[in-house]
Formats: sequence, structure tokens, C-alpha cells
Amino acid sequence: MKPPSPGRIRSRSGDFLRFVAPLVTLCLAAAGGAGLVRAQATDDALDRVEEALSVSAWHDEVRARLSGALDLEGYAFSTPAPALIHADDSPLFVPRLSLFVDAQLGRRVYFFAQSRVDRGFDPDDDAFHLRLDEYALRVSLVPGGRLNVQAGKFATVVGNWTARHDSWGNPLITAPLLYENLTGMWDAEALKNGGTLLQWSHVRPGLPAAITAREKYMRLPMIWGPSYAMGAAVSGDLGRWLYAVELKNAALSSHPEAWARTDGDWTYPTVSGRLGYRLNQMWTFGTSASAGSYLRPFADPTLPAGRGRGDYRQLLVGSDASFAWHHLQLWCEIYAVRFEVPGVGQADTLAYYVEAKYKLTPQLFGAVRWNEQLFGAIPDRGALTRWGRDVARLDLAAGYRFTPHIQAKLQLNLQDGDTGSRGYGTLLAAQCTVRF
Repeated sequence: MKPPSPGRIRSRSGDFLRFVAPLVTLCLAAAGGAGLVRAQATDDALDRVEEALSVSAWHDEVRARLSGALDLEGYAFSTPAPALIHADDSPLFVPRLSLFVDAQLGRRVYFFAQSRVDRGFDPDDDAFHLRLDEYALRVSLVPGGRLNVQAGKFATVVGNWTARHDSWGNPLITAPLLYENLTGMWDAEALKNGGTLLQWSHVRPGLPAAITAREKYMRLPMIWGPSYAMGAAVSGDLGRWLYAVELKNAALSSHPEAWARTDGDWTYPTVSGRLGYRLNQMWTFGTSASAGSYLRPFADPTLPAGRGRGDYRQLLVGSDASFAWHHLQLWCEIYAVRFEVPGVGQADTLAYYVEAKYKLTPQLFGAVRWNEQLFGAIPDRGALTRWGRDVARLDLAAGYRFTPHIQAKLQLNLQDGDTGSRGYGTLLAAQCTVRF
């Protein structure tokens, strides 16, 4: 990774600090003066709100709780905007209100839902709107959680990042690279040849300006964030062994707009699963796999004659591990993905990350994540050419938990290479979270 220009870093840092100063001020105010006298009063008030939003009846056989989180995020970045950020200009301010419903009937029936008011599922400069991201009913058929059946719209069972992807559980602000780096693969149109894929990946120039301006909304990552697609799952906890299998209406790489769609998507469902093993209290390992069509229904007219979307799938296989010891936590994931592509054959890519979090004090923590994505070769003009630009990214973050309800984080990303630009990129991010 080549070093950044000091001038660019200073300029970007100046814009960023002026932009996020209000966020830091809000965090300090919400915390009651950064942990001084008013912090305890603020925390007590949020505790009372939490209690007021919980209800129970019939001797606690029926329980329900409404909770939420207010996230104030700011981003300053090198243009074009990286990863899943959709904005023409930097800096970008992204407030978000998330509301959660958890309800339980007895010991075996559980319902949960999540709705958000924000400017888009991913950071965007769009208008605000309300969206229902998750809703699912889970029934435990065997005592002790050994066999659970779940149906609705919920995060994928693949990997270990989705279990900690919310703003409070994620020690960084952004997702790992493999959950947000956009490749040259589209879901709205079938490819005709390798040259087109190289253009869509920006490996080779030649796209019309009008397409270049809007193509970011068409490209796909390996896994799109937590992948809240619709479907059903079977899962269980068998002591040291954990298992989960899901059937969903959209592939792991699919766009958020496809997650709730029902117009024929069930003709080509996606099957994913994970098998986990707890070695001891410190180590947990997992293996995941997935297979399903990544093309959406309106790609049908562009398919070769006699072929359907089920002939072109996204195949994924990979492993994950986590470790916890005293103040140190480690996570890693590695996945290989193959896209079966009309007119090309097989387009392969591999990505991984290694992440660490260390608690310096009960309130202060630091986090670091190393990410890479590598692309395989496809045939083009009688030769083999990589169908994407390899990417390496270093993510650094620091966080401070003022109270059990309020925390703030700062993050710096340094990236070399991506599918949208050839050069070195930086991203600075800040986040203040108040949960209730």
C-alpha cells in the first residue's frame, strides 16, 4: 500500500473535524458532560425510559419491549465515494433512528422487528424515509434451543459479523470490506462477454458517461451487509455445536431492494448455512456456504436463449473464527465466491479480514481491521485477465463508552485500489450512538 499524500490527509482531516464537531458536542451533552455529575442523571433517565417501554402480563408469560438507538454519523472521503456510500460530495451527514420490538410468549415463541428512519439503508444523501428492515417469528420446537424454526425477513446466518453488525456491537463504524466493496457484477443485466465485465469493473475503460454516473447503484459486493432477505431458517444450539440453514428469496450479494420482493424470486431461492463449533470459552469456529441466483427478474430479457436465472448462481464457501481473552477480542472471516456469468463462464473472487478490539479502560477501546479482496482471471481476447482490481484496506478506530447508553467512535480507513478508481483513497468517519 503506497503512502498517502500528506496534503490530502491534512485537507480531508480539516474538513472532517469541522464537520463532526457538532456530533462530538452532542455526545458530550447527551452523556451529561462526558461522565461528570450529569452523566449519572442522564443514564438514570435512559434507564427509566427503558423500563417504561417494557411490559409483561399473565405472570410474565407474555413479555414485550420497545427499544431504540439514535445514530449520528459523519463521513469525509476521497471522491468518488467509496464502498456503499452514495453521495456526490463530501462530507456527508447521516442521522438514523432505529426502533426494535422484542416480544416473547412463554419460553418457545419469540418475535422481533426492526424499523429505521434514515436517508437510505447505506449512507446516502437522499431524503429521509421510514423502512421496515427486519421482522420474524421464531418458535423453539425443542427445549433449550436445540431446534428453532424462524420465518420472516432477517439477517443472514452466514459468518460471524452479522451477529455484531449494529452500531453498538460493531467496534468500528463501517462493515468489513467483503460486505461492502462493490465489484463489476450487476444483477439487472446479464453479461454478453468478458470485455463488458472488464468495463463494468473499470479494469478497461469504455463505458458511456451516462452509465458511469449511475452504475454504482447496479454493482454488487460479495455479501451486501447483513443481507436482510425474506425467508425461513432452521437453527439450533447443541452444546459445542451450532447450526443454521436458511432458504431466502435473494442471493447474499443482492441489492436491498431485492430483499423484500416477491415477484417470482421464489422460483430461484438461495440456500445458505453455517456450522459452528465452540472449542472452549475463548475460541469459536464456523464454516459457511451459500448457493443461489444473483440475477433479478428484470434481467430475464438479457439472458441467452433457452437459459434461466437459475443457470447463473452465486456460490460462496468460507470460514470464520472468533477469540476472546480478558480485554482482547479477535474476529476473522475468509470467503471465496464464484459468479456463474453468461458469456463469460466463472468469475471468482476471494476476500478476508482480520479484526481486533482491545479495551484500554472500562470505557475506552481501540479497534483495527485489515481487509483484502483478490480477483481471479477470466478469458478475454484469447488471454486471461483479472476481472477486478485487487483491494487492500486498513481500518483504524477508537471508541469511548460514556455510559451504558451512550458511546462515540472515530474511524480512519486507508484503501489502495478499488473498482471505482485506480488511486489511493481515504475515509474519515465519526459516530455518536444513544440507545434506549
